[in-house]
Amino acid sequence: MKKTNSPLRRVIVDYKKLTHDILDLLVTKYPDGYDEDNIITFKNAQNEVVECVEVRTNDTVYLVKISKRLVAAMEDFDPDEDQDDNDDNEFDNHKEEENLEMDDSEE
Repeated sequence: MKKTNSPLRRVIVDYKKLTHDILDLLVTKYPDGYDEDNIITFKNAQNEVVECVEVRTNDTVYLVKISKRLVAAMEDFDPDEDQDDNDDNEFDNHKEEENLEMDDSEE
């Protein structure tokens, strides 16, 4: 039987759901950060403008939403760091910072 080429799966990933593996792909593809030429802009189902950068695996195209948190995570990322214990804490810390900023802006 001839195997057909199946289309790549496309996944939009928000910073809050960023995995160690996807972050590793981002840092590998954009070691010095991304620039305007790397940004993909589109409107989502709610007609909101979304800006993303793209990384690929053999079977998936990931569009990672751009945010201040993404930039910070890419800058702080250490691919040699033990991911089991540190991933949850690192991302939880960023979530707490985000919540604090949101609380400050509401005042």
